[in-house]
Amino acid sequence: MVVGVPEISVLILAAVAAFVLYKVLKTATSLAINAALGIFALLVAKFLLGLEIAITWVAVLVCAIGGIFGALVIIVLNYLKIAFL
Repeated sequence: MVVGVPEISVLILAAVAAFVLYKVLKTATSLAINAALGIFALLVAKFLLGLEIAITWVAVLVCAIGGIFGALVIIVLNYLKIAFL
């Protein structure tokens, strides 16, 4: 059986596609986990620590994008009575 150029090209293309999908899914998974942890931290600060944080779409968006760091920024700003009151 002779392997031609089209077969090798498809094999290389499949390997590249698998690598790109792996990188994208790995990144998307870590971003989703970070966003969920940020929103969870915000909820813990509100309900367990008793902070009067206003859960608005802006706060959720900051936590979803910034993750735990975003939640910490919101908590500090709320504690200092600057924002998210």
